[in-house]
Parts: sequence; C-alpha cells; structure tokens
Amino acid sequence: MTQNEQLLKVIDFIENRRLGYAITQLENFLLSNPQLKTDLEKLISIQNDYKLMSDYWQRGYDDPEREMVYSQLLRRLYVLATNIIIHDRIFHVSFLKSMHTRPRQARKNWSIISIRRQLEEFVSDVAMLEFEPEEKLREKSIQIYVRHQLLTHDLFDYILTSRLWNDELADAFVDILLSPTIDTIDQQLIVSAITLSAINHFGINKFRILTEVSLKSTDEEVRQRALVGWVFCLDERKTAIYPEMEEMVRNFCENQDCLDQLAGLQIQLIYCMETEQDQRTIKDEIIPDILQGNSVKLTSRGLIEMEEDKLEEILHPEKTERDMERMEESINRIVEMQKRGTDVYFGGFSQMKRFSFYNQLSNWFVPFYPQHPSISQIWNNTTGKTFLHTITNLGAFCDSDKYSFILAFDQVLKKLPPKMLEMIENGEASAMPLGGEIPIEEQRQKAFIRRRYLQNVYRFFRLFSMRSEFRNPFEESSQYVFFANQLFRHTQLADRMLEIASFLMKHKRFNEAKMVIDNYETESYSSDYYLMKGSLLMRLPMRVSDSAVECFQQALEQKPDSEQAISGLARANFRNQNYAEALKAYRRLIDMKPDHRSYLLNAAICLTNMNENQEALKLLYKLEYLYPDDVNAKSVLAWVQTIEGKYEQAEKNYLQLLSQEQPQLVDMLNIGYCKWLEGKIVDAINHFKQIILRQQDGERFDFENEFMNVQYNLLKAHHISDTEIQMMIETLL
Repeated sequence: MTQNEQLLKVIDFIENRRLGYAITQLENFLLSNPQLKTDLEKLISIQNDYKLMSDYWQRGYDDPEREMVYSQLLRRLYVLATNIIIHDRIFHVSFLKSMHTRPRQARKNWSIISIRRQLEEFVSDVAMLEFEPEEKLREKSIQIYVRHQLLTHDLFDYILTSRLWNDELADAFVDILLSPTIDTIDQQLIVSAITLSAINHFGINKFRILTEVSLKSTDEEVRQRALVGWVFCLDERKTAIYPEMEEMVRNFCENQDCLDQLAGLQIQLIYCMETEQDQRTIKDEIIPDILQGNSVKLTSRGLIEMEEDKLEEILHPEKTERDMERMEESINRIVEMQKRGTDVYFGGFSQMKRFSFYNQLSNWFVPFYPQHPSISQIWNNTTGKTFLHTITNLGAFCDSDKYSFILAFDQVLKKLPPKMLEMIENGEASAMPLGGEIPIEEQRQKAFIRRRYLQNVYRFFRLFSMRSEFRNPFEESSQYVFFANQLFRHTQLADRMLEIASFLMKHKRFNEAKMVIDNYETESYSSDYYLMKGSLLMRLPMRVSDSAVECFQQALEQKPDSEQAISGLARANFRNQNYAEALKAYRRLIDMKPDHRSYLLNAAICLTNMNENQEALKLLYKLEYLYPDDVNAKSVLAWVQTIEGKYEQAEKNYLQLLSQEQPQLVDMLNIGYCKWLEGKIVDAINHFKQIILRQQDGERFDFENEFMNVQYNLLKAHHISDTEIQMMIETLL
C-alpha cells in the first residue's frame, strides 16, 4: 500500500496526542507541496487556535474547557491530515486516480439527494416492469439493469475514493442503508464500499454508519456485511482521537445477539486464515480419490470421457468397489469440512478470477443477482439452463464464485463430452455441487450469509490484481484476531474470550490464543482461565514455565482436587526441570489413579533425574507388568537399567525396542552407551555407527556434543576418561 512516510508520522503524533509536533510535521509537508494551498490555510486556522489556547495557558489562566479544546483540535487536524493522505495516494497511484476521476467525470451531481433519488427510481422502474407487454419486457429489463449497474459501479468507486465524511453526510447514508425503498443489492454494495474506504483510512463517521447499520438493519444480508466491516475497521489507536469509540463498542456488546455473532465471526475469520492449508489437503488428498472413482478425466483440453475397462471390472470387481467407496468418503469429507466452516471452493475458483468481469472492482463485492448485465444472457440461455440454475442456487458458493461459475460454464459447455452434453440437455445429469446441496433455509442463516461474504472479501484481498493498494485485514493479526482488541476488554464480549482462546488452541494457533487470553480482564479470574492460560503457556516456544506453574497453582487454590490442574502443575515443573516438585504432583495423581500409564512413567523419569533410580525401577517394573507393549516405558526402563549397571537386562530390552519397524533414535543411541559402559567398545562403536547410517543427506549427529555435554557426567561416573571419550568421537568422524 503506497504511503507517504512524512504524513504517516503526522498521524502517529496525533494518535499519541502530540498536537504541536503533528502541526509542525504537517506544516513542513504542506510548505513543500504548494499545490495544496487550501489545506495549508486550514492548517493555519488550526495552528492559530492552538497558539491561542497555548497563550492562555502560559499566562496562567485556568480554562476548564482546555482538555475539550485540545481534543477538538486533534480531531480537526486528524481529518485534515487524513484527507491530505487520501489526496496524496490518489495523486501518486494511477489505479486510484482513475477510480477517483472516472465517476466524477461520468456524473456531475453526486449530492446525497441525487444519489438517493436515482437509487429509489431504480426500484420503481423494476416494479413497473410487470406492466410491460411480454414482447418488450426483456429489452426494457436489460436497459434498466445496464443503466443501474453503471450507476452502482460509479457510486462504489466514488465512495471508495471519497474523503472523510461529516455528520450530516453520514446520517444521510444511514437513512439510505436502512430504507425499505432502496434495493438490498445496492445497500450491500454501498456497505462494502464504505468498509474498504474505512479500512484504508479510518473515519469516525464511516465507522458510525457501520455500527448503526449492523445494529438496526432488518435486512440480514446488509447487516452481516456491516458487521464484518465494523470489525475490520476497529482501531484501538483511534480512541486517543475519538474516545466515544469505546462507548460505541461497549453499547454494541450489550446486545446478546451481537455477542453471539461476534464470536461466530471470529471463528469464521480463523477458518479464512486456514484456507491455503485446507486447499492443499483438498488438492493432494481428496480430489485424487474423487477423480479415481470417476469415468471422467481432467486434461489440458478440458473434460474427456475414459473408456470403460470391462475386462478390469471382471478380473478385479473389488477394485471398482473400493474406488467408489474412496470417492464417496472423499466427497463426504468435503461436506464435513464445508459444514465446519472451511472454504472448500477457493482453490478451484481462484483460477476463474481472470475474466474481465473482475477488472471492475465493485464486481468483487456485488451480491449475486441473475440480472447483472455481465451474466444475464448466459443465465437465460436455454442450453444447460436447469443444470446451471440448480448448482448456482444450491451450492455453497459465495457471490464472487457464482459469477465465476456462470462465466466459466458458458465456456466449458462447448468443451463437454458429447454424452455428458446430451445428458445435460435431456435433464439426465445430476446437478449436484461438490460439497452437497445447501437448503435455501440454511442459506438464509446469519452464519451462512456472513461466511459467504467473508469468502468474497478474502478472494478480493488474495486475488485482485491491485490488492496491494488496500490495507489487508487478513495480513494483520490485530485485525483478524479482533477478540484481542483492547476495545473489547471491558465489554461483555470478555465472557466469550475463553471460548475463542480454546478454539485457537485446538487449531494450534497458540500465539493468537495468547493475544486473546492477555486481553481477558476481570476482577477475579476463574479456575478455567488459569487452566487454559497455563496450558497455553506450556505450548509456546518461549521459556514461560514459571508463569505456567503460577497459573496451575492459582487453579488449584480454587479447586484443590482438580486432576487437570495437578497434571498441569506436574508438567510445568517438569518442563522447568524442577523434578522434586513435579514428582510431588505426580504422586498425588498416582494416588488418584494408581495404574495411570503416563503418571507412572513421568514419576519414574522424575526419580531418574533425581538419581533415585531404585525407586524409579519399582514404578517401571509395575509399568512393564501392566503395559508390556508400551515402548516408551520399556525405553525408560532400559536406560535406568543401563545407569544401574544391569547391562544384560537392559540389552534384552533394547533388542526388543530395536526390532521395531522404525526404532527410536534414542534407543539406538542408548544401547551404544550400554555396550560402552559394559566395556564392549567395538559393539558400542557399531551401534553408534548405525545412527550415522540412518542420517539423511545433509544431516550429521553431533556425537561430540552428546558425549562431552549431554552425557559427560554419566560417562565420568563410570570411570570413562576424557581420552577415551575423545577417541570414541574421532572413531565416529
């Protein structure tokens, strides 16, 4: 995104309430850009008011309104600086300059009265179509929709490149967006234009519009778009200029329905962030199974039918059945992914965004309607009409993908195999979208509407050719993890923080989960909070074991007999190498569950690290009796036997471990130690060399570090000299 660093510095000063610095910085910019004479005059007005206020302060006058005046000057300066930034970007980015110029040249009158009149006239014109004679209806309809599409295209670009709005203009747009006399398609498109504009350049009035519409609109499609836009525009830094944002957010979160939708939106945003990973799964694991069980093959020339191999079916009938089962399982897997919230169509439809249709920015956000001039002819074409309508209406496609599908269908229809085309014409082909049909009732649900729109937005920010000129909310964790926004800290949304943090942890997004947990603030934290935070800290790469210990201790104070808290405390102390405390916790757990496998094993490891090997062996022998096939317990047992000089018993266990199909590296290493400590040097060397043979290209096991640091004390305790250690290292080079 093209930005002027000098102007960004002005905004930074304003957000930190450093009015004098901001005025000086902006003055320097304007003096070097004489073409902005009008803006310089506005700045001088602000500067004079600031000097007047400062002069009164220096004279010692007590002005009870000083804080208010200072804040008002900050606002005036922010509006001026932001408008200059918008102008500067339009001037330096040809794409934005074209978007700014074209609608203003195409239509001279952009007054709010004119905009509303034209939008309402369209609704009237469409309503009057039912009185047109049949022979003129189609032609008249096309004319109306073509003319209106040009208007909405111009309006979208006009809003997107507009400066910050005043209160009166914002109120007028709120009325338009809530009016029953304006078409919902137009309202949705206007909301998207306002969203894109406010994401790039925050304005309190555009933010207020999205707030009011998301609370008051009775049209769910409009409301969900406004909700998404509202979340993407949240910027806690702007509260230094507009403190009323805090109250707006707090009031928003007093509505239980809004809280539920915000929680759902946060989860859906995370699924958006996992789209690329999900596409790899679909491409590499699912699609091959679907194609393998089908009689159609995808080639560079399109779809072709494969000849049926009757002999293969006779000789191997079970293979055909297996292929069909795998295909059904893969299709069901996609259905489940889709129900969960996965964007299953992104990979396929991302290749269909090269149509000229997508050169027009507003078309990335326009809701799907069959009368759109770019697809109306295809939609009404008799060839494959039923097939096309069924898939488009019942598939879980976002609006952008519906347009892609129709445009692609028109081209693919000519390349279909004759037999398939005949089936489509005769209505014999099953119009089943991949992922299954979505009932109309489900498509009207809030979550489905919101997810479909999010997919539109995600495609724009991932695939639009000029996307770099827009601030991308999917690239900033502070935007897509909005539950971590401090504006929500003292709202009722805090009650949903643990739910979202838990979801993030299940998806292995631990850093984002920590952002949410750290934003959770209340007078007294629950045991669940401490358990979750402790578990989270244990999964972060940084050394935070001490903090995790404190969390589990706090949880235990509230629930002294909580097995989960005791287990967490044991693991945290173990990770912190505080084996004595970890052992205490594991012994409590063993008292609760005497035969629990991991509790017994971890207690034995603690004892080994404390050099209490005989006690460790008692637990390990119990484990061997209870779980004779547990390779982890056997591995620890063999190592303790090695340390205690029980070489024959240890070797017997190691041989069993090494007979596994994929023996663990640690067991290959430890049998070498066993032989070395026993004095069988050649055998030890041979076992260590097995590790070398197992290494792949570029890998090299660091025996020097292993012998001189990791197990140096063990070797010295068994009277192996430094010379012998060095000789072993040199032998293995």
